[in-house]
Parts: sequence; C-alpha cells; structure tokens
Amino acid sequence: MLDAVTNTNTTNNYQSSQSQGVMGKDDFLKLMLAQIKYQDPLNPMDGTAYSAQLAQFSSLEQLTNLNSSVKQSVDANYFLTQSINNTLSANLIGKEVKIGSQYLVNNGENSVNIGYTLPDNAKSVTINVLDQYGNIVKSFDEKNIQKGSSKLSWDFTDNDGNKLTNGVYTMQISATNFNDQPITVESYITGIINGIRFTDSGTSMIVDSTEYSVSDILEVLNPEGGN
Repeated sequence: MLDAVTNTNTTNNYQSSQSQGVMGKDDFLKLMLAQIKYQDPLNPMDGTAYSAQLAQFSSLEQLTNLNSSVKQSVDANYFLTQSINNTLSANLIGKEVKIGSQYLVNNGENSVNIGYTLPDNAKSVTINVLDQYGNIVKSFDEKNIQKGSSKLSWDFTDNDGNKLTNGVYTMQISATNFNDQPITVESYITGIINGIRFTDSGTSMIVDSTEYSVSDILEVLNPEGGN
C-alpha cells in the first residue's frame, strides 16, 4: 500500500515539473522531499543514495546561480555596448559611407552614386540596372578602367532619358580584363548619412532618405571636398 502511494505521488510531482519545461532547483528539491516523505518506513532510503541526491541538488543550485550571474553580466554588457554604439553613431551624421548593397532605391532623390572595385585593370565594365520585373532599364558601358575603386552617378532615368518611377532597382556589374576573361567586381553605393534611427532591433542609418542597417556600412569617409 505504501509503495502505491510512493509511486503515485512521486510521479505526479515529476510530471508537474516536466510540464513547466526544464527541471529547476526548486522542482528537484520538491521531488527529493516527496521521496523522503512517502518512503517505506520498513525499507527507508539508503543513506548513500540520499547523500548523492543532496550533492546533486547542491551542484544544481550552484549552476543555476552561475547561469543567473552570467545572464545578468551579458545583459549589462549588451546595454553598455548599445549605449556606446548609439553615442558614436550620432557622430556619423554628414559623413559619406559605402554601403554593401546591389539595390538602388528611388525615393524621389535626384540621383544615386554607384561604386565598384576592380582587383585588376579592366578592358570593359558593364553596369545594368534592372526594374522589379528583371527588365534592363539603364545600361552603362565603360572602357579601360584601372584597378581600384570607381564611381558614377545615375539620375534615375532609363536609356531613353525618361524619368523612372519611385521604387527599388537592382544593379548588376560585370567586367573583363584585357585577355577577355571575366574578373570579380565588388559593387556598392555611396551616400551621405543624414539621420540616425534607434529601434529595438538596433541602430539604422538614413542615407539619402533610405534606411540601412549598420551592418550594411562597408566604410565611412569624409564627404568629398570636406575636411
């Protein structure tokens, strides 16, 4: 009869803790006390086993406290880092930046600066701008471009000189060397940071009326002609 009571109550306590997820130190202690309370007085728990459970409980409590301390430390470091980043970000307003993106956003601006970097001298460089349907609306063909960084400005007009509607366009850049072999091209856009936005998900930079994540920024420069 006692065995039946022991099994039922121990199982109920165990299932209760499992329904809450991972067993914590309080659940462990309740389970251990339930085992002691409902043990068979004619066949009590072995002292060695009891000592082992006490040792396990002590280890669990220490690990729980350590985990709590580490979490508090990580949270404090995160908020400190976020605060420093926010303060430093405000100093970037007015700076020119390189943005690692192939997308050209037309928000009514007069133009956008397209940039690319060549690892070697290029015989030809072709820049195609595609609309949302994948149609080429603008093409640039450049010849004999030296290795390094180059920039050009696009005024959001198509190949016929017509002004394009607002929206998101995609640029594709390809290049060949003087042996007519394709070479790798790193593309980017450039613009001036004219605002900073702080959100729960992080800090965003507003560049030429378009919002970008800080992780999109490849390089920060002074504006051309600036100090």
